[in-house]
Amino acid sequence: MGIKVLLWLVLLAGVVCIESNFVVYNTSQGIVPGKLNVHLVPHTHDDVGWLKTVDQYYVGSNNSIQVACVQNVLDSLVPALLADPNRKFIYVEQAFFQRWWRNQGEIIQHVVKQLVSSGQLEFINGGMCMHDEAATHYIDMIDQTTLGHRFIKEEFGIIPRIGWQIDPFGHSAVQAYLLGAELGFDSLFFGRIDYQDRAKRINEKSLEFVWQGSKSLGSSAQIFAGAFPKNYEPPPGGFYYEVNDDSPIVQDDINLFDYNVQERVDAFVAAAVSQANITRTNHIMWTMGTDFKYQYAHTWFRQMDKLIHYVNKDGRVNALYSTPSIYTDAKYATDESWPTKTDDFFPYADSANAYWTGYFTSRPALKRYVRIMSGYYLAARQLEFFKGRSNSGPNTDSLADALAIAQHHDGVTGTEKQHVANDYAKRLSIGYTEAEELVASSLSRLAQSTSNTGCKNPTLKFQQCPLLNISYCPGSEVDLSQGKKLVVVVYNSLGWKRNDVIQIPVINENVTVYDFEGREIESQLLPPASAYMDLRNYYVRAYLGQSPTETPKYLLAFSVSVPPLGFSTYTISSARKPGVGSTRSSVHRFQNSKNYTVDVGQGNLKLTFSTDQGKMINYVNSRSLVEESVEQSYSYYSGYNGSDKDPQNSGAYVFRPNGTFPIKPEGQVALTVLRGPVVEEVHQQINPWIYQTTRLHNGKEHAEVEFIVGPIPVDDGIGKEVATQITTSMVTNKTFYSDSNGRDFIKRIRDYRTDWDLEVNQPVAGNYYPINLGIYMQDNEKEFSILVDRSLGGSSIVDGQIELMLHRRLLLDDSKGVAEALNETVCALNKCTGLTIQGKFYFRFDPLGEGAKWRRTFGQEIYSPLLLAFAEQDGDNGMSSHVASFSGIDSSYSLPDNVALITLQELDDGKVLLRLAHLYEIGEDKNLSVMTSVELKKLFPGKKIGKVTETNLSANQERTEMEKKRLVWKVEGSSREENKVVRGGPVDPAKLVVELAPMEIRTFVIDFNPESLRYVFDA
Repeated sequence: MGIKVLLWLVLLAGVVCIESNFVVYNTSQGIVPGKLNVHLVPHTHDDVGWLKTVDQYYVGSNNSIQVACVQNVLDSLVPALLADPNRKFIYVEQAFFQRWWRNQGEIIQHVVKQLVSSGQLEFINGGMCMHDEAATHYIDMIDQTTLGHRFIKEEFGIIPRIGWQIDPFGHSAVQAYLLGAELGFDSLFFGRIDYQDRAKRINEKSLEFVWQGSKSLGSSAQIFAGAFPKNYEPPPGGFYYEVNDDSPIVQDDINLFDYNVQERVDAFVAAAVSQANITRTNHIMWTMGTDFKYQYAHTWFRQMDKLIHYVNKDGRVNALYSTPSIYTDAKYATDESWPTKTDDFFPYADSANAYWTGYFTSRPALKRYVRIMSGYYLAARQLEFFKGRSNSGPNTDSLADALAIAQHHDGVTGTEKQHVANDYAKRLSIGYTEAEELVASSLSRLAQSTSNTGCKNPTLKFQQCPLLNISYCPGSEVDLSQGKKLVVVVYNSLGWKRNDVIQIPVINENVTVYDFEGREIESQLLPPASAYMDLRNYYVRAYLGQSPTETPKYLLAFSVSVPPLGFSTYTISSARKPGVGSTRSSVHRFQNSKNYTVDVGQGNLKLTFSTDQGKMINYVNSRSLVEESVEQSYSYYSGYNGSDKDPQNSGAYVFRPNGTFPIKPEGQVALTVLRGPVVEEVHQQINPWIYQTTRLHNGKEHAEVEFIVGPIPVDDGIGKEVATQITTSMVTNKTFYSDSNGRDFIKRIRDYRTDWDLEVNQPVAGNYYPINLGIYMQDNEKEFSILVDRSLGGSSIVDGQIELMLHRRLLLDDSKGVAEALNETVCALNKCTGLTIQGKFYFRFDPLGEGAKWRRTFGQEIYSPLLLAFAEQDGDNGMSSHVASFSGIDSSYSLPDNVALITLQELDDGKVLLRLAHLYEIGEDKNLSVMTSVELKKLFPGKKIGKVTETNLSANQERTEMEKKRLVWKVEGSSREENKVVRGGPVDPAKLVVELAPMEIRTFVIDFNPESLRYVFDA
């Protein structure tokens, strides 16, 4: 094989020499001071799934949809770069590159390593995909980037230094400071900003700027950023060179017709001068490529060789092969002062009626699946660490890869074709199945008492319930009437003790619940609503291909208390006699023909509902003394169906409403109220396709709203986008706050942009923002917060009101590339219906200045739900047969309230990756927006820490080295005094205490001494 490759390379060299007998193209030109330097950056943009699946794109199959083969791109790059050492190329998507790399022999791998080492081939961005920036959670963004960066470091010893987010549909503040500066990137380039913003920046020469994305970290996490003048393709003037492109080539053979060298040089110079007129300094970048280009790389490089050669002979401008790294260094060397940018680039519109705010909600079921798997992956890695990683046995690698690919900007966004969405979900399911096996074995080992089993294999076989959201859990639906017991292990992946309520389906009527100390605890049986059973039966059939064998008689609810990074064990058994054990809920039905008010809630929080209106009308918290009139409603926007005159439709990307229509409650029964000692619920059938449960847990001070929406009817030929509104009497002056990727909150003002005078064309769609954690508003007295269970779109379209878009079903494509209507269906029993979604949001009022603690703490609980595992046990085995409670950290310790552990992962080399995140911004909370600390010795009890190395965010370089290399950019007006940013100090190797400043995330690689590589658990 090696001899064949060498022979092929020799033959290639001969071909190049023969061609060069005519003209030897001089491509060696570097930067020329005093001239306009045109940096030609050859690149391809390879979507990790969009119109085709990631594997179809890689191998080049399914070409009836799109002719694209990434394998061809990478195959043809190697000889093209070898043909001329001056040629350069950048590559981004590691999901593709790793597929290709695994299939290469030793010789090609060696050649590629040389190309990378010489700088001809440069890895840019370096994540598994080019992740989205609206519908992604910051932990997922970090994880997928780390996966790519560590591969590049291990294989090539290279550290990517440039961010390249050229295609996501708007750009977040978190991307700039966290997935930019905190990675050690020197610059960040992107393609899509609002058309009004772009026009103003072109006029002011401010397409390039210094972006300070974090008000907490300020200039310590700023980055040089650039938006392209138009898009990430070659400039206007005909410079596309794929085999089937129609741009004019440089025809320089005087013996042939159509000689056009001067014509093409003039076009090049004209395009360069045009771009220079809107760009500061004498350096401009041309992005030479676009989606899936360089299928045959030589066609591009042949023309660029000629352009560089003849343009430089012409002498008016200087052309050179370049990369974003070379371009960034050239910009930095000019010593220019740059304008600054704060906040973000949402929402994005590319024309007056094309606001790309629909994708914030598109494919809500996929968005929820991604979020569930993200929290599960975090917990599974912890348990993998406690048990000990196995490269051969079940591990979390497959789930990591599936989650990374799903973060792609045509993945979790919901802007892909349906078969591609199915592929993302399939990969997540496969990854989950392996991780589930790991979690079950880890819990079995941790929960099994060593005094009873010695070194034998664990006897508890745990089962998990991925369909518990639709009340389907075979693990809990076991018959306990014959003396068996159900063991429920509840795992908490958070760093602090957690008290919560869990709810599981059961088939026995008389059951008793015992806690981890063997004490009987209060529990409640709730009759399952028919809406939930219908959802369960249909979707179990759709997902598993068979109907459930049992129908649960009740949902069993009980309170649990779980230590940090640990579990508590609960046992459920048949009650000794009827009437003893769980309390059955009382059920009260209220007709809408009568005017009653109904109060629910046993603790500090009480909600009041009106039966004649069928709505919530009042909220009272007796502890905080907050009272507010509040009303929830539903409505839908009809999707705009474009015309010849105005063709823009509403679709997967674009939200373009054509009228708002309220959804009024229907039916005779306005409210069904369930009461009991653990939870109180208000059930409402809003209309035939919307069902809602408002839930108050005893001891909690927030309301939980669970909704079932769908199938959205489209028999009238009109697509619909369903939203819910919660209206208060608060005076909010057009102002509200939404999160950036679940991290910082950004102030929003309706019909206003901080960077330009907004021309309002779409008063609803133009005010929608992405929400991953929550949205809140405030007045002079109180705050109103809503937290969500997945990414979606939301706004405050009316003062005192918050709106969330929950579901979308549309019948037309919006002409943004996917060429498919967003019309999701599910098929079972020879019947296909529109997709039904089930989800939750949570709301709470607080006195002004006191809402952040709930948003931050409970937001972590939403992201990291309790992990439940079930096992049957013979009745004669008591609590001594398993460990009742376990914590992976010191029993006397928990993380501070303002710190989250976002990564605990054993790496392939046995080292451990640890990330700690401060949850609060500067000034967000009077008590918690302060410097805090974590004691590593107590985080890892029983383990001897050998070495702690702080790294950058993606753990591919030491933090100190990153800081030494960081480029410090001048900004306009920098003479003014800036508040000094304080960060946590170095970790003392003796004390091993980590300090964290507000919004700081610190990453460490920890070496443990060999004798403490595994935890030892005592009974």
